[in-house]
Amino acid sequence: MSQLPQQPAEPPVPTSADVARLAGVSRATVSYVLNDTAAVRISDATRRRVRQAADDLGYVPHAAARSLRAGHTRTVLLPTVHIPAGPLYRRFHDEFQWTLRELGYTVVQYGSAGMDGDEAARAWAELRPVAVVSLSGTLTARGVAVLKRAGAKAVITLGSRPVPGAHTVVMDQREVGRRAAAHLLERGYRRIGVVLPGEPGLDLLSGPRLDGVRETVAGTGTPVVPLPLDPSEEAAARTAARCRRERLDAVFAYNDEYAMLLMRALQDAGTAVPGEVAVMGADDLFLGRLLRPRLSTVRIDMETGQRLAELVDRAVREPRSLPERQDLMAARTVPRDST
Repeated sequence: MSQLPQQPAEPPVPTSADVARLAGVSRATVSYVLNDTAAVRISDATRRRVRQAADDLGYVPHAAARSLRAGHTRTVLLPTVHIPAGPLYRRFHDEFQWTLRELGYTVVQYGSAGMDGDEAARAWAELRPVAVVSLSGTLTARGVAVLKRAGAKAVITLGSRPVPGAHTVVMDQREVGRRAAAHLLERGYRRIGVVLPGEPGLDLLSGPRLDGVRETVAGTGTPVVPLPLDPSEEAAARTAARCRRERLDAVFAYNDEYAMLLMRALQDAGTAVPGEVAVMGADDLFLGRLLRPRLSTVRIDMETGQRLAELVDRAVREPRSLPERQDLMAARTVPRDST
């Protein structure tokens, strides 16, 4: 009768007691060192010995156990939103997460596609985060209450719409559209197209920018023509032809990348920029300065990701010390040759 080969036994999971024995210290000292407890004085040599022992054994602290002892987690939950990230957003987002980790938080991104605001909030609450930073704009007052009952000390929304019970960090994209429209009106343009990118998720930004243009031109008799545009040369060629049919004399192209795409299509079609159609972008990318004509744009001045991370930390430690609303973004026009 054949015997099955014996499977090698899995090595036991290392514990803090194993680290303490190898380092020659107490379990309390291991806890103080690995949790970076500042209130207890421990020599640098002992700290190095404990960390070396933990590395040698492959030991990592148990997050759930640590949370039970503390009464809350150190998890900051970032619900994911599908926004094709430009360089400005990527830099902000990376700096935000890096600073949170430096401050001792664990950053968790949570996919909430297909969930409405309250359903998503209940799913987030199951993880017992100490803070939630939401960009989606779907969070409701009821969802905020659910999160806080589950132990969230801070609920922060990024957008232009305040949510009762949450701290709103204002990143009002309408201001980008307002600045672009004001510049085009000052230059004498009176039939303005506004590009609406076809990429999923960008409507969170492009819709408010269109609203900002409409608010600014209201009462001037200036028509505003939405121009849906997919990021392809073929789509840009069709949009360039539409600019001619609609007799547009200027286009705010959402951002610099779409502005470059449309400007190239206009020039390929024999349309003079800015002689026949002015083109304006946003983000002030360096490449826009190398084009001919150089691209007029709206520069977005955002607080650093570090500033937002520090605000999250303050909201966790001193939730009553923050105002309900705080601006994080400003915009200003950078006029160049394309307008």
